[in-house]
Amino acid sequence: MSPMAQRTRLDDADCAIAQALDVVGDWWTLLIVRDAARGVHRFDALQAETGMSRKVLAERLRLLVDADVLTREPYQDRPVRYEYRLTRRGRALLPVLIALQDWGDTWLLGEGETTATAAQASSEAGRVHRLVGTRLPELQLLDADGDMRDPVAEGTPYTVLYCFPGAYARPEAYPPGWAEIPGAPGCTLESCTYRGQLDRFTAAGATVHGVSVQRPDEQRAFADKEGLRFPLLSDADLTLAAALRLPTFRAAGVGRLKRLTLVVERDRTIREVFYPITDIAASVEAAITTVRRLSPGPGR
Repeated sequence: MSPMAQRTRLDDADCAIAQALDVVGDWWTLLIVRDAARGVHRFDALQAETGMSRKVLAERLRLLVDADVLTREPYQDRPVRYEYRLTRRGRALLPVLIALQDWGDTWLLGEGETTATAAQASSEAGRVHRLVGTRLPELQLLDADGDMRDPVAEGTPYTVLYCFPGAYARPEAYPPGWAEIPGAPGCTLESCTYRGQLDRFTAAGATVHGVSVQRPDEQRAFADKEGLRFPLLSDADLTLAAALRLPTFRAAGVGRLKRLTLVVERDRTIREVFYPITDIAASVEAAITTVRRLSPGPGR
């Protein structure tokens, strides 16, 4: 039994919540999981991100490795140094992190209302805009055929990732009350606008990828219905959302991405962010303008 598991009271032995809190109940622990999901894997980098002492960090890392939340992998021989990466068990905590973030955005930083957007001057919007200049960690998402795919495209200087709450082939598939959630409607319009402007993005040196938390079969049905000519990627496991701390909201019991757009360079650097998006057509045009400004090619 790990040192953390020994803290559980006997009368909580059959309570899954108590058992889970034995592993991740310490707030430093969840911050380590948060940063590992963001691609921070080395001791010094984790210390810089979390601000905890070396002693406390070393203890928490040891406990998380013992609990099989993190794995310790050597990246240097002399002296031996290690990286800490999430295991399958650790990655299963990502929805917990996103749920906590959503609760904080809604009830602590927000007004307690379900919304798929945010105010321009909100703390949430500020967090998203601070992504500019950071790098998208190495990760893969499922495409509509169920294959794993890097959200950053190969072969073009830039990738435009537009994240949307959800779009369906059948109107009755939308969650109840969808039209009343601020910022939720408009996903079909957004995808079809990107479809109509795809040649301009290609000429400017960019690949377009759409991202939602929907299942690949739902995305495929929607893409076929609307004749989309670019991939839709599924973040159903919230891997991308956790890696970038993207804002989410809950509808019909499912955490969903809020509408935002990222312009990502081939080296994975995020060069521009559009959030909140209040005018879909204008946001697509702004993404084209950004790629043209950044690209040295003939589409500039």
